[in-house]
Amino acid sequence: MKTLHVGLGADSYDISIENGLLDRAATLFRLDRKVLIVTDDGVPAEYGKRLAAQCGEAHVVTIPQGEGSKTLSTMEQLLRVMMANHFTRQDCVVAVGGGVVGDLAGFTAATYMRGVDFYNIPTTVLSQVDSSVGGKTGVNLDHIKNLVGAFKQPKGVIIDCGLLSTLPKRQIANGLAEAVKMALTFDEELFSLFEKGDPAERSEEIVERSLRIKIGVVEKDEREAGLRKVLNFGHTVGHGIECLGLGYYHGECVALGMLPMCSEAVRDRLIPVLTRLGLPVTAAFDREAALAAIAHDKKGGKGCVSGVLVDTVGSFRMENLTAEDLRRLVYGTFPEN
Repeated sequence: MKTLHVGLGADSYDISIENGLLDRAATLFRLDRKVLIVTDDGVPAEYGKRLAAQCGEAHVVTIPQGEGSKTLSTMEQLLRVMMANHFTRQDCVVAVGGGVVGDLAGFTAATYMRGVDFYNIPTTVLSQVDSSVGGKTGVNLDHIKNLVGAFKQPKGVIIDCGLLSTLPKRQIANGLAEAVKMALTFDEELFSLFEKGDPAERSEEIVERSLRIKIGVVEKDEREAGLRKVLNFGHTVGHGIECLGLGYYHGECVALGMLPMCSEAVRDRLIPVLTRLGLPVTAAFDREAALAAIAHDKKGGKGCVSGVLVDTVGSFRMENLTAEDLRRLVYGTFPEN
């Protein structure tokens, strides 16, 4: 088993990586108590059952798959299950699923009785390489992503790559978009792997290298005061597209969102990589509606949105972008049909 440590003082925790760890969760997490297991109907039901068998008293809640469940009303349902079953501050919440499940379960854990322990077992590539680590939790409000939330670091994370075996190719590509994001901003060698190697044969290496990048950033800037904003590369425009509800997955929107934020030279290298992975490089969408959604971006400064741009692979720069800057970038990359 490989262990990566996230050093955040009193909020430090370990990420354990190995196939088959789901069935040994009780050796890594303290499950000898009441445990709310949050999963969704896109995750094989056996995963929740296998975890529940290791708990002192398990309560499994299965929510509908997708962003539509990432709401305050779904969170209230989880809180009411905990209240009805007399959970205390000594009990815990475990997420078994992708990014939506992790964000929702983590925010529930952050708020019940002002905070109970939270553990994460991500079951998608996207959540394994990115969203399961770093403590960002939350829900959407009126189609604005992650508008309500809290920083809640998990007590532990299990990365069991064996859980990815049931994923369709589109979901795998969806997650790899976040790994490409890490590579473009921090790791040219990892990006070369996407250009020249076979990601399917090196999935564990991609997950580990992506996690090491994210851990390094989070340890330096847990609350996104500066450096951590780099992890939003591709998300500014990507979230704007995602808010339109066109049926694109999160990672697909990030893939599209990276394109306007790259130099022409980087874009020329990025497009073949995205195409090879099966990620979109063009899209028909309402540019003005997307720009309006970006204007609500919580990362924005006064009259600006904080943008991350990549001029050369493996490096980045941050810039406050005005509405006109964003309009120029979006229309320059995605001209109207």
